[in-house]
Amino acid sequence: MKQGDKYGTHRVIAPAGTLPQPALVLDNTMEIRDNELLIDVQTLNVDSASYAQIRQACDGDAGKMKAMIEGIVAERGKLQNPVTGSGGMLIGTVREIGLRHPDKRLKVGDKIATLVSLSLTPLKLERITRLHPDSEQVDAVGQAILFESGIYAALPDDIPERLALALLDVAGAPAQVARLVKEGDTVCIIGGGGKSGLLCCYQAMKNAGPRGKVIVVEYSPENARRVEELGLATNVIVADATRVLEVYERVTAIVGERGCDVTINNVNVPSTEMTSILATRDGGTVYFFSMATSFSKAALGAEGIGKDVSLLIGNGYAAGHAELTLDIVRESAPVRELFERLYC
Repeated sequence: MKQGDKYGTHRVIAPAGTLPQPALVLDNTMEIRDNELLIDVQTLNVDSASYAQIRQACDGDAGKMKAMIEGIVAERGKLQNPVTGSGGMLIGTVREIGLRHPDKRLKVGDKIATLVSLSLTPLKLERITRLHPDSEQVDAVGQAILFESGIYAALPDDIPERLALALLDVAGAPAQVARLVKEGDTVCIIGGGGKSGLLCCYQAMKNAGPRGKVIVVEYSPENARRVEELGLATNVIVADATRVLEVYERVTAIVGERGCDVTINNVNVPSTEMTSILATRDGGTVYFFSMATSFSKAALGAEGIGKDVSLLIGNGYAAGHAELTLDIVRESAPVRELFERLYC
C-alpha cells in the first residue's frame, strides 16, 4: 500500500497545494492508501442547502436530480455542489482498512456514518437507486474513501439507520447550541421547523430553562405548527426570514429593543444574514449553521449597522456531537416519533 497524508492532500488533483474540501477535483480511484478506509456506500444524506438548490435547478424532476448529482461526482470526484459549495454525509459498510489506519477497533463489515462532508470525500457512484425530490436521502451503489483525519460514528443499535443518518448529518448544530445557550437566555432560532432547527429548539429549551425564551421564526406554517405541538418554543413566528425588517419588528415585539442573547440560523436559502444579526443584542452571538450563508454579507452587514455581535461559522463538528444529538431522540418520545415519520 502507498503511504497517504493524514489530511488527504494526496487525493487533490486541482488546484495543487490545497486541501480536499476547497479542491475542485479529487482523485476518486478506489485503491486505498495505508491510512484510508474504503467504504461501500449505502445512502447519501445531501446537505439541505445543496439539495434545495439541486431540486430547484431541476424543477423537482427526480430523473434530472439523479443525473445532476451523478454529474457532479463524475466531474469533481466528490459530491460538492458547485453553487453552495456544500456536500452532506453518508452511511456505508467498511470494505477495506489501511494498514496504518489509527482506529484498531474498526473491522471490515462495520457499518458507519461519516461525520465529515461529502464535499471533501472521494466518491465514485455506479448508480443512484432511489431518490425522492422531497427527501435529502439518496440511496446509491458506489464507494467512498475516508482519510485518517475523517471522523465517523458506528450506527447505533437502538435507532433506525435512516433516522440515525438524518440526525448525524446535522449533529453539529444542537451540540453548538448546548455550548452557547445558558440558563435564562433569550434565543431566536431562524428556520426552527426543519431537521436541524427542531433539534436546536429542543436543546435551547433544555439549556435556557423556565426563565429563558426560545423564539422560532419559520417560513412553513406546517413546520411552525410542529414546533408548537411539540412545545419546543415559547413563541413561534410564521414569516419569511429574507424579509429582514418584518422579522425584526416581530421579534422586537416579543423581546424588546435589547434583542436576543443567541440567534441560531438554520435556513437553507440565502439572504437571511441581516435578519439574524438585527435580532441579536449587542454583545450577543449569532451562529450560522446554514450552508446558504454568505459570510461576507454577515460580516460587512454587521459592520454597516454598527452591531457588536460575535458571528460564528457553522462548524459541523463539536466533540461529543454525535451522542448528544442521538440522545435527543432517546430522551424525547414525541421528537423521535416525528423524525421516524419523516425519515423511516
